[in-house]
Amino acid sequence: MNKLLTVNQLTKSYEKRKAAVEGVSFEINTGECLGLVGESGCGKSTLARCLLRIEPIDSGEIRLQNKNLERLNDRQLVPFRRHFQAVFQNPMASLNPKLKIKESLMDPYMQFQDDLSLQYFSYTSKEGFVRQLLEAVELTDDLADRYPHELSGGQRQRVTIARAISIEPDLIVLDEPTASLDVLTQGSVLELLAELRKILSLSYLFISHDLAAVRQMSQRILVMREGKLVDQFNRDDLFGEDRHPYTKELISIF
Repeated sequence: MNKLLTVNQLTKSYEKRKAAVEGVSFEINTGECLGLVGESGCGKSTLARCLLRIEPIDSGEIRLQNKNLERLNDRQLVPFRRHFQAVFQNPMASLNPKLKIKESLMDPYMQFQDDLSLQYFSYTSKEGFVRQLLEAVELTDDLADRYPHELSGGQRQRVTIARAISIEPDLIVLDEPTASLDVLTQGSVLELLAELRKILSLSYLFISHDLAAVRQMSQRILVMREGKLVDQFNRDDLFGEDRHPYTKELISIF
């Protein structure tokens, strides 16, 4: 398989405290969903912010499509951001409450339109493009003229997913994307994400404290504890005897 993302010995600390992320290394292959599981506070979200260049790292290397992201300055990073997008836990915090849904959906396209070569979506008009995005996440086009507060939590999260896929990125970082949703909505959103990965040939880093969701979504799984990766394995090897004691502890409660 072709390697899409390579992370080597990534370390991140805050104000001389114990490292939030320490010596983390892994790879994501093209078209793969890699799961990352661990309890709250183990460093998962810090790692996500580092990968997205929201947070600077102390040391290590992040390579996307063999390009060292740490060597790119802010100006150089702007066009490269079209290759990676994110979906976070709280969709309300991710959407501008003053913008209609159609305006939020158009933001990424307007920012990167000069560098885009879309394969699945096509832009003929703003209305048509928004309609395609809403249909892709199983929402009706009448939602385009509404504001975020007029949508349910599940609808809002589907909008953030639509925005993330709108520019057909190579990698989407999914940081607890179903944690704020009820159980039934969680299931439908996970099914949608799995289907979109196949249709759009996406790669995911799926981050969650929910081992069941990670197992459902991912081909390979990483286990994180206190800032370090303590286990990694193929999904089918989850119940293997050589699993780390912490992994076995997570298994016992899911």
